[in-house]
Amino acid sequence: MLDSAGLEVLPHEECMRLLATQGVGRLVYTANALPVVHPVVYVVDRGALLMRVPRSSAAAGTRDSIVAFEVDQIADDLSSGWSVLVIGHVTEVVGDDALERARALELPTRGIEGGDHYLSMVVELMTGRRIPAP
Repeated sequence: MLDSAGLEVLPHEECMRLLATQGVGRLVYTANALPVVHPVVYVVDRGALLMRVPRSSAAAGTRDSIVAFEVDQIADDLSSGWSVLVIGHVTEVVGDDALERARALELPTRGIEGGDHYLSMVVELMTGRRIPAP
């Protein structure tokens, strides 16, 4: 199925598959009533997005809020590509077992002093689009 812009609308399963092919996405949230877009490392884990962010990052303050997350792969000439947008609730990963599991996934870190937070985003709404082949 194509949307009004002529882009292929992707089913949920394809969106999840595409999310799993990337390692960096954009966390979108509000700070001081203004939109913020923050690149983060992530992995798809048990149907949720697990993100690792520096403790000092403003993104660490998104816990317990509704956010958006976007990832894409689009050719510079727009001849091919796709985009997936997820909206959901973010919580901080806490507890020894949950943190041990998150650390075992070995998400990259920028090594900023003070350590990192792990955030988990439950997928509540998800849309995906692909530029159709000519």
